[in-house]
Amino acid sequence: MAATPKFLLRVYVATDVAIKVTLTERPESVNELIKILREKAKPRLDFEFTLHYEDPDFGGQLSCLVDIQELPEKATLKIIRTETDTSSCASSDTDILPFVPISQRQKSWPDIFPVPTFTYEVEHVLEEGNGAFATSGKTLKLTRSQKHNILENMAAVMYNFKPYPSDNDVGMAAEALVRAHPCLKEPGSVSGWYGWKMSLKFKMGDYRGKLSRSGCLEVSVNAGKRSKNNPDKERAEVNFLPNFPKGESQASLEEMRLQIMDEVQKSQQNLRLIESLMQMTFALRRQEIIQENPQVKDFLGKWPALWIESQLCAEFQRITNVNLRNQFYAVLDQHTPGLVALYRQKAAQTGKISEALRDILKIYDLQRTVALRALPVYLREEDPQFFKTWNESDEPGIIDTPVALVTVVTEDTADPVHFSPASMSIVVEDDVVMSDIPNLADAFALLFGLMYALHLNYPKKLIHTFTFIQKILMGLDDGKPLKPCLLSLKNDLLMKE
Repeated sequence: MAATPKFLLRVYVATDVAIKVTLTERPESVNELIKILREKAKPRLDFEFTLHYEDPDFGGQLSCLVDIQELPEKATLKIIRTETDTSSCASSDTDILPFVPISQRQKSWPDIFPVPTFTYEVEHVLEEGNGAFATSGKTLKLTRSQKHNILENMAAVMYNFKPYPSDNDVGMAAEALVRAHPCLKEPGSVSGWYGWKMSLKFKMGDYRGKLSRSGCLEVSVNAGKRSKNNPDKERAEVNFLPNFPKGESQASLEEMRLQIMDEVQKSQQNLRLIESLMQMTFALRRQEIIQENPQVKDFLGKWPALWIESQLCAEFQRITNVNLRNQFYAVLDQHTPGLVALYRQKAAQTGKISEALRDILKIYDLQRTVALRALPVYLREEDPQFFKTWNESDEPGIIDTPVALVTVVTEDTADPVHFSPASMSIVVEDDVVMSDIPNLADAFALLFGLMYALHLNYPKKLIHTFTFIQKILMGLDDGKPLKPCLLSLKNDLLMKE
């Protein structure tokens, strides 16, 4: 006989998202409860947090849970993100993760799409229709206004996750709708929801049009004729071009920007103040970088906090809702053994690519470096302007260099493959934007963060390499199919696991 549940918990993992957790016994400590919740809500809780509970001694107001014995048998808990996150493999003790205000999109596309509640009339009709379908298999015929209400509400929920959902995303939403309300199944469709999928696609376009006309920058930037300064969302950004925070204007945000510049120049920086101001001015930066397309040197001069590694990581998380370092290193370490095995298999063959891989694999103790440095070679990509080497005693040769990772060495050599460099630097538009980076893996991660923070294009000769990092390492799927070489590599890695 199953044990009787002793603890029934309602846990808010986000402002409006709660999960139900049932435990058969009281955890031994608060830390053990946190581990249990991380496992139950994976991957939502991939950050540092504390637990607060509705305290019955204070009329249900929140109290921080510090003693597990204080936890009621039936309780409502709330996840509170801490100011700092030390879980990153390469972050310092002063790294600060962003707190995302309600005005910005906080959620990624869910594994199970949440079907919204419709108007009272529509809910009543659907309830009756579901009952009839269960008994006789009869589907429901909706009126035009009823179908409009369903599509409008579905579009609103979809927009809360993505303003430009992919074909698969829309299909997932349509499938969830029919699964929740079987009476809406289409008799002439193989899947039962294909017609709903097409209707939702058209409704999303109409919904974005309404928002564009109302002044929503995130979608109005794509209205009208496309041009270089009027880009589509291409890299799965969650907060691409947000509006200013409520109550703020360009003038007030400009004052905050000047305050950031003053604070960054101090010898003792107040990182919490910088983080708070950077969060408030996020929309101003995005509008400037997307709509004005400034020179990188000028932009970083106005926003010097982005030179701070923790703030670059925070900016990436504001844009994508993904922890840059945690995600990058976790998935890189997961795939590194498979990548190295594939490199060795290819190196055993003959040809120019195999010879280049053999040169890289001569030194094999730093697996992350091998995995990343050999990746473009394995994908048959070559950009001599991207991987550069210079002696630390010489002046760097970075003229006409759009983007590059520079290996700084102490010895006089022209070999581009160095596994123990003195340091690494990142060059963008002929300027060193970051230096003294300890290794190639850190440099790749930070450069990828800069690609999003500065809205840079991937190097043309390394498109496949950076697409691999985006879609497979970072999990930022833009809905576009993988190129054959990347799909083959992905399948080979899955077979190696």
